[in-house]
Amino acid sequence: MNPFRVDLHVHTRESSCCGRTAGRLVAELYKKAGYDGIVITDHYNQRFFRKYAKNLPWSAQIDHFLRGYRSARDEGEKIGLKVWLGIELKFTESPREFLIFGLDESFLKKYPELFKLGIKNFRNFSKQLPADEEILIYQAHPFRPGLTPVAPELVDGIEVYNGNPRQNSNNTLAAAFARQHKLRMISGSDFHRLPDLGRGGVILPEPATDTQSLIRILKENERIRLITDPSTPRSFLRLVTGAGNLVKKLIRTGAEHRTRLR
Repeated sequence: MNPFRVDLHVHTRESSCCGRTAGRLVAELYKKAGYDGIVITDHYNQRFFRKYAKNLPWSAQIDHFLRGYRSARDEGEKIGLKVWLGIELKFTESPREFLIFGLDESFLKKYPELFKLGIKNFRNFSKQLPADEEILIYQAHPFRPGLTPVAPELVDGIEVYNGNPRQNSNNTLAAAFARQHKLRMISGSDFHRLPDLGRGGVILPEPATDTQSLIRILKENERIRLITDPSTPRSFLRLVTGAGNLVKKLIRTGAEHRTRLR
């Protein structure tokens, strides 16, 4: 069976303040890079939702949050790339972040302001969910400077390889911690901008056709291979980066030209 390549940690410009790439383009780039699927894990935290008026219904706030995911999903449906919804959840109690898999749009609208729970309460909450709402919790980059891992019983696994080239994630420490405590291990690019493309992810032993099958495969944790080195050819990355810079230059030049004509 052909390997099924998935990046489990991807951000979009629409919904993550640190993102630099629109969801539609994210999907296009990952398809060209040879991936079969991506999980959009935009930052879900108090800072994002604080900007909306308090009288704006929660469902409307979530609709704003989902713009990047929906853009990537719609493009993925056109080009044959699986796009799943996840979140990178940060609680108000600490700077730690957690990748949450298995949820969907209705889940986020049904359970508001998850960032207020704290990891212990969130773990208890996750265990009380019905089977059709099962989620998995992985701590993201737990050994970055200023961060520490949570108690092993509070998570389903650890992101042991984070491919973000601008961060020191101390991946070897994360992997050692996961092995010591027999936790599931995953890898993710932590994509925000073009140079991050294809720097992490997992190779699944079988295709994941929907959210439930993705959760099942991750939970079984059998024959999953981690992508721990940039697999996208550097020539391709240079080409994509160069094309992006050229587009920005053309847009800037056009704007300057229109200004002179006024």
